[in-house]
This record gives sequence, structure tokens and C-alpha cells, in this order.
Amino acid sequence: MSWGTELWDQFDNLEKHTQWGIDVLEKYIKFVKERTEIEISYAKQLRNLSKKYQPKKNSKEEEEYKYTSCKAFLATLNEMNDYAGQHEVISENMTSQITAELARFVQELKQERKSHFHDGRKAQQHIETFWKQLEASKRRFERDCKEADRAQQYFEKMDADINVTKADVEKARQQAQIRHQMAEDSKAEYSSILQKFNHDQHEHYHTHIPNIFQKIQEMEERRIVRIGECMKTYAEVDRQVIPIIGKCLDGITKAAESIDQKNDSLLVIEAFKSGFEPPGDIDFEDFTQPMKRTVSESSLSNSRWDGKSEPKPGSKSKGKLWPFIKKNKPPPPPPASASPSAVPNGPQSPKQQKEPLSHRFNEFMTSKPKIHCFRSLKRGLSLKLGGGPEDFSNLPPEQRRKKLQQKVDELNKEIQKEMDQRDALTKMKDVYIKNPQMGDAASVDHKLAELGQNMEKLRLEAQKFEGWLAEVEGRLPVRTEQSRRQSGMYDTQNTSGVNNCAQDRESPDGSYTEEPSQESEMKVPVTEFDDEFDDEEPLPTIGTCKALYTFEGQNEGTISVMEGEMLYVIEEDKGDGWTRIRRNEDEEGYVPTSYVEVYLDKNAKGAMTYI
Repeated sequence: MSWGTELWDQFDNLEKHTQWGIDVLEKYIKFVKERTEIEISYAKQLRNLSKKYQPKKNSKEEEEYKYTSCKAFLATLNEMNDYAGQHEVISENMTSQITAELARFVQELKQERKSHFHDGRKAQQHIETFWKQLEASKRRFERDCKEADRAQQYFEKMDADINVTKADVEKARQQAQIRHQMAEDSKAEYSSILQKFNHDQHEHYHTHIPNIFQKIQEMEERRIVRIGECMKTYAEVDRQVIPIIGKCLDGITKAAESIDQKNDSLLVIEAFKSGFEPPGDIDFEDFTQPMKRTVSESSLSNSRWDGKSEPKPGSKSKGKLWPFIKKNKPPPPPPASASPSAVPNGPQSPKQQKEPLSHRFNEFMTSKPKIHCFRSLKRGLSLKLGGGPEDFSNLPPEQRRKKLQQKVDELNKEIQKEMDQRDALTKMKDVYIKNPQMGDAASVDHKLAELGQNMEKLRLEAQKFEGWLAEVEGRLPVRTEQSRRQSGMYDTQNTSGVNNCAQDRESPDGSYTEEPSQESEMKVPVTEFDDEFDDEEPLPTIGTCKALYTFEGQNEGTISVMEGEMLYVIEEDKGDGWTRIRRNEDEEGYVPTSYVEVYLDKNAKGAMTYI
């Protein structure tokens, strides 16, 4: 079915319908655009949600993520981040494949529609112009015919009238002939215009208009096909990310399945184990002994004349000499305890109100004080102020060992970092010595000296913590003379405090007591550092480089290269301005980094290009 033959007279309706089709396209574009905005917003909210629950660095939350359940939750957050990325991909693909394409297609469609309807209006105007010409010719022919008929009637009237002169009759006859000729001319013109109009009208309704309407129909069908294709693309964009989203969900499932409750329980033990032994049985305190005493004269007399009392079996306390016993009576043996309540059948004080005071004094003398020396007092104050002692002595043994080990590892990493910087500066200094034109070697000495001081401080600090760690672990490695000199400052600062508090060291809350009698005799081996730069095995290739300029490697450790030569990179620039390269198995050395363009492998750490 063709619009040109079936809808030849529906020009205005077709114009409205095609405009409605374009409006539908624009409505669909708006729908997809709002969908992309929703996807972007959803992805942003998911990323913010994942970021919100990520553990903060250097915080207590980060330590909690050692448990498998927390690791699974962290994996879930990471998978949700990837999940959000897929929604961003949906938004990007819909924007590029649907919104942008449809917007461009709508603009083309509007231009094409405008052109087709312009041609249709032009054809209509043409046929309307011919119709107006035909009407004008027809009216003119009709008028001329009427004028000729009136002229003929006037001539016949004049010719029948005998009173009219011959000249007037002739004049009327000539006028009638002229009018008849004009009518004939109008008839011929009208006939010609009519034939031409009929021909043009046939061409208009059977050729021009059908062709234009056919193009409009094809345009409308293309619009319909395109919106259907975009709807398929809309579904396909979602379908493309389903496998990746499925992998994200599989990752969450796998993380959930990796949760190990037994392992988490062991981690709880490792995190909170104090290393203490469970407390023993509590001795029975008999508060009924004072009730067994008698206040009779016989008991006082027996105590007076016997001179001493027999101690209760198993009791650590002995009798007490009371003030009303005769002075010439020999006193009992020196008491091991000041408590008179431990003496069965012994003399009782005549004043009962003094007995509670003696009990309190006895408890005060036999109880262990909470803080025995200035060092313990200092620890207690530091805990109350919110800090902790440097040696973590406020922690239980197992927790203290973990903290000390962590501190030792951190210090060793800092020492290694300082060593790497020292090695790089040493190589730079050697290059400057061999090539004075490249730099002043003396300018590096200050930095090397500063690094040496920092390394020495870190070594002393590490030895100090290793000593405390050895104390906790119960190992005392042999200390060399060099380590004695290096740790002299630590020994001087801590020996006096250890000697004064060796017998009563404990945590400030009185939870346990250590005997660090060997603390002043700790011996920690010195870590030796190797300053050699060459490795026993050849270094692996981490990339390639291209020589930008010719370099004459005349000094030891350098290698000559030609401009445009391709070589292998085995060690990148560590900040000293030199890159280590290799030509073959036997030729390798350093070249200035500015002389080469480096292409590191993608999987190489810190890959970058130097130009």
C-alpha cells in the first residue's frame, strides 16, 4: 500500500502525522537520557556507599578487617564498586549508542521531512496557479461570448431598423464581428489552458504527489525501524553487562563462602590473649576466730603465768605481748605477724575498740602496694593521661610481644628505605666523581651524612625495641662490643630505672608483675648492611628504551649508546638521574635518564615513561 495512491488528498494529515512521529522519537530520546541519568546517579550512590563503609587508613577499623567476615564484607564493598562501574557503562553505552545516534537521526529526519513537504507545497502551488489561470481564461471566454452575443443582437436590431443609416449598420456589423473574433480567441485560449491544466493535474496527482508521498512514507518507515533498533540496543546494553554483574555477584557469594568462623575465633584468641595463668584458689578467711576468745580472768591468768601461748597449727602468726603483762616475764618469740587474732586462747586486749585498728594495720602491712617506684608511677600517670609507655609494658605479655614485633618491623622498613636512598646517593656521588661536568660530588656529602645519622638513630631505636622483644620472648642474644657502644644510650637511660624497680615491676592497674632483673643485661646483635650494588644473578628486564642522543660511556659503570638504538631496561631511575640498561648478556651499564626514552612493561611496578 502506497501513501501516494491511497492518501493523495491527505497532505495536511500526513504533515501532522510525520511531525507526531518525530515527537515520539524525541520523547524516546528524553526517556533514554533520563534513564542514563538514573544509572549515573545510582552508580554514584553505590560508590559513595562503598566508600562510606571502607575502613579508614591507620584506624582501629583497619585492624578489624583481619577477620574473614570483615574481609568478606570488604570484598562485597569492592564488588559493589565494580557493580556501580557496570551501571556507569550502561549509562555511557546508552548515551553513545542511543541518545547521540537518535539525536543525530532526528535532525536528519527533520531536514528530510522539511524538504519533502516543501516539494509537496511547491507542487500544490503550481497546480493552484494553473487552476487560477484556467478560471481566469474561462471567465474571459465567458465574458467575450456574452459581449459577442450582445454585439450580434445590436447589429441585427440596427439592420432591421429602417431609420438607421447604412453607415451605422455597417459599424454595428463590424463591432459584432470583432466581438465574435474575440470570443473565438478566448475560446481557443481557454481550450489550450484547459488541456494544459488537465495534463498538469494528471501529472500532479499521479506522478509528483505520489513520489513525494512515497518518500515521506519511506522516511516514516525508517523512523519506525530506527526506534525499534534503538529499543533492541536498549535491551542489549543491559544484557552486555549482565555477565560482569553476575561475576560481581559471584564474587560476593565467594567472599561469603570464604568466611571461616574457626579462623576468626583463633584471631580473637591471638588479638586478646594476655598470656596470664588463670588465678588459683582463694584461701578461706575465718572471721569467727575473735569470737573464740574469752574475757575471763582464768584465761588472762593462764596467759600471764604461762608466759607464752601455743600457736595454732598451720598458722603463720604468733602470740603478742599485751601491755598489762608483768615486765619481768620473758616475752614470747618475735611475732611473724602483727595480728593477735591468729593466736588461739591468747590474751585479749582489755579494749575491744583497738582490735579493728590492728586488723586494718595488718591488712595495710601485708597488702601489695599498687605503685612501688617512680617508674611504675610514671606508667600509671601516662595511662591516666591517655598515652602508653614506650615499651608497651602496660599491655599483657602476648599483646605486648605483638606490639613490639610490629614496631620492630616498622623500624626495619624505615631503615631499608634510608639505605635505598643512601645507595642511590652513593652511586650519584661516584658518577659525579668520575664525571665532574655532571655535578659536584661534595654537594651529596651533606645528604649522605644526614642519612647516616638517621640510620644510626633508627638502628638504636630498633635495637631498643628488639631488646624489649627479647625480654618478652625470654631470649637474650649475645651482644657484641659494637652493639654495646650503639646501645649505650639506651642502657644508660634505662638501667637505673630497672635496678630500682626490678623487684616490683607491674602494670599500673596491678594486674600482673614482671621480674625484669635481666633487663640491664640485654645483648642485641647488630644488623650488618651490605653496600654492594651488583647482584650475583642478572637483573630481569623490566622494559625497553630508545636512545634519544649519542652517549659516550667512558667512565666505569656506564655504557655507550648510539642515537636511535634500542636496548633493554633492567633498573629504572631511582631519583639519581641514571637508568641501568643492557645491550646483551655481557654489556650493561648506566646511562643518563634524559638521554633515553623508557618504555616500561605494564606489569612493572611504577611504570612510567621518561622523555
